[in-house]
Amino acid sequence: MAHENARKGKSHYHEVRMVDADPGMYLGRIQTMLKNKIFKNSHYKVFVKKGRKDRVIHKLPYFPDRIIHHCIVQVCEPIWVPWLIPDTLACLKGRGIHKGVKCIKHALRIDPEGTRYCLKMDVKKFYPSLDHGILKRILARKIKDPDVLWLLGRIIDSTDKGVPIGNYLSQYFGNLYLTGLDHWIKESLGCRYYIRYCDDMVILGADKSKLHEIRREIETYLIDRLSLTLKSDWQVYPVAARGIDFLGYRFFPGYTLLRKSTAFEFKRKMRTIRRGKYDEKYPVSIASTIMSYHGWMRHANCLNLWHRHVDEKIKGILADVCERGGFSNPLEKRFT
Repeated sequence: MAHENARKGKSHYHEVRMVDADPGMYLGRIQTMLKNKIFKNSHYKVFVKKGRKDRVIHKLPYFPDRIIHHCIVQVCEPIWVPWLIPDTLACLKGRGIHKGVKCIKHALRIDPEGTRYCLKMDVKKFYPSLDHGILKRILARKIKDPDVLWLLGRIIDSTDKGVPIGNYLSQYFGNLYLTGLDHWIKESLGCRYYIRYCDDMVILGADKSKLHEIRREIETYLIDRLSLTLKSDWQVYPVAARGIDFLGYRFFPGYTLLRKSTAFEFKRKMRTIRRGKYDEKYPVSIASTIMSYHGWMRHANCLNLWHRHVDEKIKGILADVCERGGFSNPLEKRFT
């Protein structure tokens, strides 16, 4: 099952085809590694992913590492997820960005007075700063099997400090590392409107001075209990004046816009496609690009922006690549 899950979208990889050719032999080797405790983390392939923020990515081989990571998640996820508060959103089934969008919109709609101000903050160099000892103690609170803890320890100690961005397990480690903070913010500090996506946190409240006090307490908690520090660019500001810049959107009372950088990138990509520079790409890449923005903009008040830049030429190109690729045109459904 782990092999089937790990190979999704990667069936063209050489390593995936290798395991597919003789799954009994390769998966049997993984079983032997785990039973005899001879598994060693493979060497990482390290590269920089360019973007709004450049990120150092650590990539592991498909066999055996990525299959083993999926094995662990299949068994441990049902134990870990109920431990997390509902407002932890990143990399979890049934949650994600759009659940966060709904939560923020709902809060602004039902309680305008209680959401007048926003505290926005994130952790400095979050993944590279996770303390191995603290992380292992947190995991041991829910996982008692010494063999599983040995395996998790092997993976955690594969780097000198922190957990590498790119590991399938790192996103779970990050959520679990901050789950004590989440419960403390909700239950001890009594913050009703608190949402966390990875290490990005938003707290809404009616009192600006109270949010400043909460920020100071959170900063102390992070330092004393988790050996982490907040970035210095935290902000407390009125929501109506600036909006909540979070999850790729800007939330205002009564309406929602795309983040400026996302809207700029959308316009740039539509210009590239319109100029005919799409021929060098696979047809599915064109459809995926257009429809990914369609999905983003459906959750915001972006109808005019969409119609200004997805004109008849773009629609014609999309229809053409869909026909060439042999799949139906997703824009046949009306954008609302």
